[in-house]
Amino acid sequence: MRDIRGRWTIAPAFALIAGLALAPRAAPLASAQQPTAADLEVVQVRPNFYMIAGAGGNIAVQLGPIGAIVVDTGSEAMSPNVLAAVRRLTNGSIRYIVNTGADGDHTGGNERLSRSGRTILGSVGSAGVSEDAYTNGGAASVLAHENVLARMSAATPQGRSMAAALWPSKTYSGKSYSMTLNGDAIQVLHMPAAHADGDSVVFFHRADVIVTGDILDTTRFPVIETGKGGSIQGELDALNRIVDLTVPPFPLAFQEDRTYVVPGHGFLCDFYDVVEYRSVLLMMRDRIADLMGKGMTQQQVKAADPAKGFRQRYGAETGPWTTDMFVEAVYASLAAARSPK
Repeated sequence: MRDIRGRWTIAPAFALIAGLALAPRAAPLASAQQPTAADLEVVQVRPNFYMIAGAGGNIAVQLGPIGAIVVDTGSEAMSPNVLAAVRRLTNGSIRYIVNTGADGDHTGGNERLSRSGRTILGSVGSAGVSEDAYTNGGAASVLAHENVLARMSAATPQGRSMAAALWPSKTYSGKSYSMTLNGDAIQVLHMPAAHADGDSVVFFHRADVIVTGDILDTTRFPVIETGKGGSIQGELDALNRIVDLTVPPFPLAFQEDRTYVVPGHGFLCDFYDVVEYRSVLLMMRDRIADLMGKGMTQQQVKAADPAKGFRQRYGAETGPWTTDMFVEAVYASLAAARSPK
């Protein structure tokens, strides 16, 4: 069904508020200072598939005979509550984790959730290779594109970008990584130069659910990290690919049958939501490109307000990602594309 803003939503019977005894109640002082399980919302997407919101980036959980397959793990601070939420959904172990990107609000729970789980791989010591190299020391594997590991392990003046315990234990290169788990064909698809250069989209074929990470963010304009390989054209290319993979509720739009899309942040989506988001970004790109074609500088483009009409829905004047920052990122990526190689 659609809400009053025209967004597709899940029927109320599928929604569960996970704050009911997901974890032991904290002392009053601590609960005033720390995130709590009441901040989590668990939405049933399919009989064996859930979205957990409120832990940073959205988290997807697929359940089956071998246990839980998790896409993204939220922030480190919320990882105890995320683990409690997963344990309420299943008695099985977490067996595999996929990261859609390198940001801390999607990878912060990697250590806690993987160590609480169990590898799906048996011993390979007899092959002459250390078992730990394949089994993550007996914990659930954490898979990401190799560029995610490069970003998370990069040296900075303060040390490494992120603690080694949060790094993926397994990486893939190239266009995709495919596997079958819990009777579902799962494709992890690399989307180069979108939000950043290590973005992955995870497609669960039998469940008919796509998990996009921060390529799709219904709460704001997408964060395009030009310093980490992101670009507006790469973002649009990734959204075009997601649209191609997504089957709309056609011709019987009133039925629940459709491909569901779990965004990096915000509400559960379907085909029409992705198309709408892509259309907004296309208009933003074309407006900024047109202003640049008239010889305008970055400051002049911002003053011309190319986000007019979209600011209230996707923009922000303050915070970690403002409308001006988005316009600057689009300007920078378009300017880079026009520069001689």
